Amino acid sequence: MIGNLGDLPVGLAGKRALVRVDYNVPLEAGRVADATRVEASLPTLRWLLQRNVRPVLLSHLGRPAGRPNPALSLAPLAPTLADLLGVEVDFAAPCDGEAALAASRGLAAGRVLVLENTRFLPGETANDDALAGRLARLGDVFVNDAFGTLHRAHASTAGVPARLRPAVMGLLVERELAALDSLADPPRPFVVAFGGAKIGDKIDLMRSFLERADVILVGGAMANTFLRARGVDTGASLVEETALEIALSILAERPDRIRLPVDVTVTERPGDPAATTRDVAVDAIEPGMAAVDIGPESRARYAEEIQRCASFFWNGPMGLFEDPRYAAGTFAIAEAAAEISEAGAFAVIGGGDSAAAVRRAGLMDRVSHVCTGGGAALEYLARGRLPGLDILADA
Repeated sequence: MIGNLGDLPVGLAGKRALVRVDYNVPLEAGRVADATRVEASLPTLRWLLQRNVRPVLLSHLGRPAGRPNPALSLAPLAPTLADLLGVEVDFAAPCDGEAALAASRGLAAGRVLVLENTRFLPGETANDDALAGRLARLGDVFVNDAFGTLHRAHASTAGVPARLRPAVMGLLVERELAALDSLADPPRPFVVAFGGAKIGDKIDLMRSFLERADVILVGGAMANTFLRARGVDTGASLVEETALEIALSILAERPDRIRLPVDVTVTERPGDPAATTRDVAVDAIEPGMAAVDIGPESRARYAEEIQRCASFFWNGPMGLFEDPRYAAGTFAIAEAAAEISEAGAFAVIGGGDSAAAVRRAGLMDRVSHVCTGGGAALEYLARGRLPGLDILADA
């Protein structure tokens, strides 16, 4: 049984809560460019502050390869969090040093302490026991509210809660699990949409959904691989050659439930803003042309399938949506998800690029639930467990 904030012992006033948050956010010119993940942590932090608990925050940012990198410092997060939370926020570095320990012990009531990037330390991703011990000194209880990190057994996600008890999940993690658990036996019809580049990353989940889902929509470069497996000449389109047999086996298992594009948007030079594009049937892709989005007929068919469903899960874009010329397919899925959410269906966006697309389309507030971690969402749906949760269940 995984504990939540309500399971923390009474009498916590004045104690320190070491909170693992996910502040892996984009920075531009030393400022936070997108504070969505910071905003997602606010309910847990407010819960603690209202009970006079002193929050001490751990997070990673980017991939600094175990050494300090000023461009990936969490220092800019302190003023952003202060503005959003309306309290004073302190900062200390490094996260495992004596200065951080002193700052945590001296943290005044009603203030929050943000610590430097955990991945500046080589022991973080290796789940080093000595590092976990140093980090555990920073709190009296542990709260993991970083859903997007729960599939990683790192020092700050698995090592610390093994040492620091009680260890519970925060409100964000609790909401994420509730949304994903609802897909175990969802209201029907249940439609799933997969996109992105690689089948291999999602093979376990696709197979688990073959029986649970009524319809599986496939787009993005993943669709190219399925089409090539069926013998379609996909020209210069990105194809996962090593996954062709996997694609064939999935198609053979439940061909009645899988939908592939009937048309695509193609271009001869995907990265060239001057390159021409056009929509063609999937069996009319010419040599040298690459599919970069699902076409208008496919968009209409996919949207129609989604609009008929009672439950919906989506992970992976339908094309190279970062380029506005190739975003129509992805945005069509996002708009359909928003429409069914407002009509009473339950739509879950599985984080990653799908969440970024919903955000870019301005639909975040119109969709039932947007996961804050794509990798964690996929692993939890496929296996029903995560390393960062397992350690909390043992707490």
